Amino acid sequence: MIFTITLNPSVDIQYRVADFKENTVNRVADVSKTAGGKGLNVARVIRQLDEPVAASGLLGGSLGDFISKELKRLDIQNDFMAIEGDTRNCIAIIHDGKQTEILESGPVIQEKEANGFLTTFWELAEQANWITVSGSLPKGLPDDYYQEMLAIAKEVGTPVLLDTKGDLLARALQSETPPYLMKPNQDELADLLGKETICIEDIKAAVQSPLFAGVEWVVVTLGELGAVVKHKDKAYRVQSPKINAVNPVGSGDSVIAGFATGLARQLGGEKLMKFGLTMGVLNAMEEQTGYIDTSKIVWCMEQMEVMEI
Repeated sequence: MIFTITLNPSVDIQYRVADFKENTVNRVADVSKTAGGKGLNVARVIRQLDEPVAASGLLGGSLGDFISKELKRLDIQNDFMAIEGDTRNCIAIIHDGKQTEILESGPVIQEKEANGFLTTFWELAEQANWITVSGSLPKGLPDDYYQEMLAIAKEVGTPVLLDTKGDLLARALQSETPPYLMKPNQDELADLLGKETICIEDIKAAVQSPLFAGVEWVVVTLGELGAVVKHKDKAYRVQSPKINAVNPVGSGDSVIAGFATGLARQLGGEKLMKFGLTMGVLNAMEEQTGYIDTSKIVWCMEQMEVMEI
């Protein structure tokens, strides 16, 4: 069983308008609402791959109820913990070839809730074969909360795939119990290194530096250019097939889903890299976030090129 963790989920609302106008009324006919948050995108893709998956994190209020109903509809096991605060909305307005986002910060987690979830997480980690942890922390949780979770997972012997950024990423790397896999994108790695931009050689040097020494797999996604992957002491350049990207949002989450599923199926080496990164490509080819066409997996893996650098 793979468990996905989303501590700051949302209901993602997408409005599509032909001509967005400021300071007046905009009527919207095309509206979609989905259970959002990086870990929930991961869970959706794992479920489409027909791998046993459960989703956990913190949910509250009527929006939390909406997400619970979505999980039931998608046949994803729901192990979220209830909180007093309200789960957030995240709104995306698609207009004039642009996307304007309005993101709520989410609930403030109480100390008793924070401690309660660590107990829940311990119980989940004992049941899980693999755990994915994705996204930001809601207000009220301490900055070292992911480090506490990593320590628990290490204690019970369950490997963690971590996808976060900024200070949370830096703290995880400083942990005495680093994750099994990390997936920063190119911009997130540049930010970690204190640089505006980085090239392939910079990425190779970074992932093979002592900074990532304790991390078995490091996957640095490069968008349409593929990825640089570090496994143990070797680095690889993975090039993806050229596609017509419809909606790349959630492709990083889909990569996490692909690697988690591949690891659960005991894939390794080049085959695991191709399988994991294929899910990001397939997500970008779909209009809905966190969805893939499984009939294209073999085609996409065959188009992937892996070379040691």
